[in-house]
Amino acid sequence: MKTKIFLFSMIILSVLGCTTEKKAKNNATSTTETNNTTAETMIENSKWILTKLEGDAIAVHKVNSQEIYFTLNSKTNRIHGNSGCNTFTGTYILEKGNSISFSQITSTKIMCSTTKINESKIVEIFNTANSFAVINGELALNNAKLTPLTTFKKATMNNQISIVEKHWKLKTLKGTEITMANQEREIYFMLKTGEKRVTGFTGCNSISGKYLLEKGNSIRFKNMATTLMLCPDLAVHESNLLKVFELADNYTVTNNMLSLNNGKRVPLGIFEAIYMK
Repeated sequence: MKTKIFLFSMIILSVLGCTTEKKAKNNATSTTETNNTTAETMIENSKWILTKLEGDAIAVHKVNSQEIYFTLNSKTNRIHGNSGCNTFTGTYILEKGNSISFSQITSTKIMCSTTKINESKIVEIFNTANSFAVINGELALNNAKLTPLTTFKKATMNNQISIVEKHWKLKTLKGTEITMANQEREIYFMLKTGEKRVTGFTGCNSISGKYLLEKGNSIRFKNMATTLMLCPDLAVHESNLLKVFELADNYTVTNNMLSLNNGKRVPLGIFEAIYMK
């Protein structure tokens, strides 16, 4: 009888031990998965400012009053940044093991003679990188096990400006730089908070309409209309500008630059905040 009781007790202890060990393994797995998720997503929705390029420290992280930086938008899976003079954009994919890949990287073609950094080298980094590491608030983009291609420091996104009640001057339209030509005023628009109203100028005619802002940097324009003046020889065809407002469904804004986008595709138009004196 004592032998049976002893054997029964051993069986109970064995079952309890296996259950405890299984729970411990499950907890460890859960913790690991949580840590992986954190590691893979912690670099999104933050502004990363360039500090080192191919191991060389960047003494001046601003060129032409613009920071050299990039951001990753977790909602659209798009990268947006500034390489010193031009802005660039594209798509990205984050996977387990701190793996990252970029594609469809395109850049504006503005010529800036005062730029001290080879912008094409910065853009090429994103075509080459396939992994990343974050240590002490610094992000390193790597290629396999090679020396970091480039290093960035994390900046706060709290200083990101609001897009309402700002004078947004058109800078690029589908990647093409826009300059004044045969017009009295620059092309711009404003979002008025009172009646959710859009006002602006297309290069020839005044523009008006309504807008709706929602969570996740979502934006919608509706009832957009213009006056009916005829102006020949304009650098920007008004219908192309109106198409931006028709198609835009989200936006990104960093460092006084606003990009109106459609889904995950290349920005429709990029605007710069101008502060009136």
